[in-house]
Amino acid sequence: MYPESLQDLIESFKLLPGVGEKTAERMAFYMLNIDLEKAEFFSKSIINAKEKLHKCPICSNITDQDICNICASDARDKKTLCIVEDCRNISLFEKTGSFKGMYHVLDNLISPLDGINPEDIGIEKLVKRVENSKFDEIIIAVKPSIEGETTSLYIKKILEGLNIKVTRIASGVPLGADIEYIDSMTLERALMDRKEIE
Repeated sequence: MYPESLQDLIESFKLLPGVGEKTAERMAFYMLNIDLEKAEFFSKSIINAKEKLHKCPICSNITDQDICNICASDARDKKTLCIVEDCRNISLFEKTGSFKGMYHVLDNLISPLDGINPEDIGIEKLVKRVENSKFDEIIIAVKPSIEGETTSLYIKKILEGLNIKVTRIASGVPLGADIEYIDSMTLERALMDRKEIE
């Protein structure tokens, strides 16, 4: 239906998560209507990202330096480590400005049903890092799901005996939410993580 070069562009957009045929067509036609300079910037940005970005060898965050700016910073709290599922989660914490410690990015969450076992999520790298550092507290900040719970419990178990406090971020009923629409797992977690009113 379309010229081959346009069809290739549509197929390229369909590679993006959540993009179907109609959205890919809309994106492709949008790209045809922008000037060449913007199109070149777009394509160069993709190539630059693929060529220059890599995982930090210490924490597995995305960086274009030898090590990421968080691991390289002397201003960070080296006694606290926050374990996250994805490097995108780091930017969420950083935007709050409330956490000044270090991070460690897992490769995934443990999910035996999907064939993802502890050795598939980079646990060995995490254990080595913890053993070679002087962390007082490890905060597990993964999503409150069965996979997140399994991963949290596994990490806590393998770190037993290292004299490090292992905590997880609180989860429960979000501000402004109507309890009527809260799922049972979230409500159970909110009850378990309840705090005294001060």
